Amino acid sequence: MKAMESVMQKVSSTPAFARIAPKVVPRLDKAVHRLSGGRFMLSQWMLPSLFLTTTGRRSGEPRVTPLACLPQGETFLVIGSNFGRTSHPAWTGNLLADADATVDHRGKVVRVRGRLLTGTERADAWAALLRMWPPYATYQARVDREIRIFRLEPVP
Repeated sequence: MKAMESVMQKVSSTPAFARIAPKVVPRLDKAVHRLSGGRFMLSQWMLPSLFLTTTGRRSGEPRVTPLACLPQGETFLVIGSNFGRTSHPAWTGNLLADADATVDHRGKVVRVRGRLLTGTERADAWAALLRMWPPYATYQARVDREIRIFRLEPVP
């Protein structure tokens, strides 16, 4: 498994992956999730993963996005790496416009509020995320934006 993880980290750090993955990976995750009755995601075999449902900032419609995550107790760290592409992913703008969202993690749906991390809290989260998935450093080096990191916290 470690060898496969190493290969995937190398592949995911390439510019070609950044072009192809955003078109393919979310679709595969959604299909596997649907076919498994909400029990599995393709990505979860490499990284902890969840489905985040935000409200579209322009449309007002629900937007479901499969994301890698770092569970931390009852909260989750999620990162707007966008596979190392130059723009922020849409879900981050949606969370900035309306922080209320839902998370589907391993079949459990929870209402959350997303909080953009800054300062020391962001630095600590960044270090933790790099330990989980080192290619995030390659993504950051490739773009002229600070990659957004959010903490998703459960709401009553």
